[in-house]
Amino acid sequence: MTSPLPDLQTLTFDITDGIGLITLNRPDSRNALDLPMRADLTEVILHVRQNADISALVITGSEGAFCAGGDLKSLSESRRPVSVNRTRIQDLHLWFRELVDLELPVIAAVDGPAFGAGLNLALAADFIFASPRARFCAVFGRIGLVPDLGGFFLLPRIVGMQAAKDIVFTARTVKPEEAKSLGMIREIVPEEDLVSHALAFARQFQNASRPAIGMAKTILNKSTELDQRALSEMESYAQALCLETEYHHDAVARFLAKEPLAFNWDKEEIK
Repeated sequence: MTSPLPDLQTLTFDITDGIGLITLNRPDSRNALDLPMRADLTEVILHVRQNADISALVITGSEGAFCAGGDLKSLSESRRPVSVNRTRIQDLHLWFRELVDLELPVIAAVDGPAFGAGLNLALAADFIFASPRARFCAVFGRIGLVPDLGGFFLLPRIVGMQAAKDIVFTARTVKPEEAKSLGMIREIVPEEDLVSHALAFARQFQNASRPAIGMAKTILNKSTELDQRALSEMESYAQALCLETEYHHDAVARFLAKEPLAFNWDKEEIK
């Protein structure tokens, strides 16, 4: 059963035609992550995970910014013991792991800065669309910090170790063309079309099997950490489950009857 959402303070969440849309909404701080936003994201991600009617999720930011990273003002308001700072960072992962492992397609629509934790929030998505004015930066090094919010896990897996070291050590800004060449983003889209394009892309998953995509995503996320035998075991269990879904039985019946399949990306891909 899907839990009802409380009132959200720092973001909006809408569902249209089975597609969830999270819009980070702290424009005065360029949508920086503060504690209330973390709480709101936790609530929404749990809601999406429990809602079987949602086939894909889009994340974007408001007013020309994706996410400027952690809220430095709130972080610097008082000095805290090392143990407290460690717990604060550990708590980030309580919701962030849920987002990374969310068993449906997640699409980030990045306009403007995706800096620091905002970069890693974008990298948590399965697909990133970016506007020409998008900027990506592991900015932590500029203020004497190391990447957090999953940066050590996500960045080298997406761009490779050498490129990840370049981006982290230099803390330089990466423009969309370079981000695309590194495999960080799928497509560069004009800012006025960015969110609508991401939503149209997300809608192409409406007729896909959520269990099949979800299990495939879970296994792919583990594929660089496990050996072949462990992966083959995960594959075996996942396939056994998928073979017994109504979705698979319907697809086989359609195939044998020479009817169109419900999900065929080649025929539906947006231009």
